[in-house]
Amino acid sequence: SIAFSFQIQYRGLFQMIFVLGIGGSFPFGFHISVINYPSMHIRTFINETWIERYGYPLHHETIMLLWSFIVSVYGIGGLLGSLCCGYLTTKYRKKKCQIVTNLIMLVAALFMAFCKMAKSFEMILIGRFLYGIGAGFCLTIHPQYVAEISPKKLRGFSNATLSVFLTLGKVSGQIFGLRELLGNELLWPLLLASTGLTALIQLIMLPFFPDSPSYLLIQKGNEDAFMKAIKQLWGEGDHQAEINDILQEKAAMKSTKTLRVLELFKERSLRWQLYILVTVMTTLQLSGVNAVECFPCVKTQSHSGATASIMTEIFSQSFRPSAFLLNGCISWIWLFVIGMIFPYIVESLGPFCFLIFLGSLVFSTIFTYLFLPETKGKSIMEIKGEFNKLNFGKKQAVNTENNLSKEHTFCTKL
Repeated sequence: SIAFSFQIQYRGLFQMIFVLGIGGSFPFGFHISVINYPSMHIRTFINETWIERYGYPLHHETIMLLWSFIVSVYGIGGLLGSLCCGYLTTKYRKKKCQIVTNLIMLVAALFMAFCKMAKSFEMILIGRFLYGIGAGFCLTIHPQYVAEISPKKLRGFSNATLSVFLTLGKVSGQIFGLRELLGNELLWPLLLASTGLTALIQLIMLPFFPDSPSYLLIQKGNEDAFMKAIKQLWGEGDHQAEINDILQEKAAMKSTKTLRVLELFKERSLRWQLYILVTVMTTLQLSGVNAVECFPCVKTQSHSGATASIMTEIFSQSFRPSAFLLNGCISWIWLFVIGMIFPYIVESLGPFCFLIFLGSLVFSTIFTYLFLPETKGKSIMEIKGEFNKLNFGKKQAVNTENNLSKEHTFCTKL
């Protein structure tokens, strides 16, 4: 059948999407949700450890502060990982950085697994911090890598898998967090260490897959490796239209120079892309979703499947490392802030705490509807043309597309 032939042709692509997902957005979703379930056991462990060391218990407020910091230190690690990722992926490739990220995740898992045996709640902090660093890398690399290995007709499907694996991670955390499984007093350290298994799977399997075709051609200029990657991921068939799109993007990037990330804000050709980035990612954090999942206060949980893929579609190959660096900074800073202050907001406002998020959701809905162009089925250059109309006005858009020297500046530095 046609469907079966299609699956066979793109078998390599689907396999790589799975490998990227299991070690990409999956562990992020897992650690966002799983920390909720052993919370009582961890607080008791902190207090018992303190009593054994110093002979007196901690005050309730101190335990709450330490618990909030355990939750929020994940955001600090994520911010650090995001800040480093843009530079390191440009210098050492996404594939190599993702492999090293798995090693960080494995070390974090060891800290979690042995914290109770070592009678050290500090090991939970260290492990959670390392998990955050790993997640900062994963959430920057995963969406870029998936978008770059996918042909245009499958880009929407591939981008949607980011949210699929993130949701699977959240659901897995909720299932394994049940006290009948790993969320009990005896096994909670293994619960927090369990994503070491997914890191190990990706560490073993990822070396058998190629770097993205666009990276191999545009940044490395290796045409043989480019064609080999195309064949491995997309199978036999006529891919000339996709190859032409990549060649067109490469040709448009010939006159390049280094641009610092902070200078992106001064670049007129990226003005509305940055507006979209800031608005969408701020709203995602201020929607209340992560607050609900980190703290068991209210249960109405949802996640927008489109937000993770928007950044890969509105920024070209050369701008993605810098754009994702900014994206990561916004996301992780808000995650840390919410993790620190949300328990106290709940104590003051109760179920009305989520009214705080209403304003940002209303604003984002209107803004996105008015200013985000449709990206479905369009190449990067076509999407860029739509944004040129916003950045330069419709009259200047045609002339701007013929003069892309500024727009295709290669930005790798902070």
